[in-house]
Amino acid sequence: MGEYHCPMSRRIPWIVAGSLATALTACPARTPSLPSAPLPIRVPPECEKSQAGEYHHTENPAFRYLGEDDGGTLTLTLARTRTGEEVHTDGGTTVQIVLNRTPEGFVGETRSTTFTPAGTECPVRFPTQAIVCDDKGLTLRAVASAAIDEDCRPATNGAKPTWKEQRLLRGAPDAGAPDAGVPPTTGDAGTPSGS
Repeated sequence: MGEYHCPMSRRIPWIVAGSLATALTACPARTPSLPSAPLPIRVPPECEKSQAGEYHHTENPAFRYLGEDDGGTLTLTLARTRTGEEVHTDGGTTVQIVLNRTPEGFVGETRSTTFTPAGTECPVRFPTQAIVCDDKGLTLRAVASAAIDEDCRPATNGAKPTWKEQRLLRGAPDAGAPDAGVPPTTGDAGTPSGS
């Protein structure tokens, strides 16, 4: 009697199909990765509400701020007033506090302009955050000063930044509030190095 041999054409497809079935059952299925959910916004209590409106500084009520709030970003624009007239600070440059609601808090910066002794106009940014929001107003924490060089860059030999709390109250100040001079929340660009 002769031996029976399966034709090769039949054996190969069966081996390939069997190997493929084994591979499919041995490996877990890969699910497509879904986009991760955004991190939750973490801000101080009451800061999730709109903070739009008019404010004045507790230490210098002559400095008034107009707040615009789109639900994600609060922008406070500074306008200094004297006897009912609006007078811009820093030779007409705009001072703004821009805060964003983020997973790291209600954070942003105070944007201003200063000038070097040579007269170079330098934009400056002071890190700022809202730490209290309530019915009476806002408490902000901001870097109080920064040193810059003649090229408007942070000075390498400047003092370490210091933080200061500022309180802004809602509404217009009482009539006859004294004018203390320099706006408290704009910070101080410091003396440029090399001068």
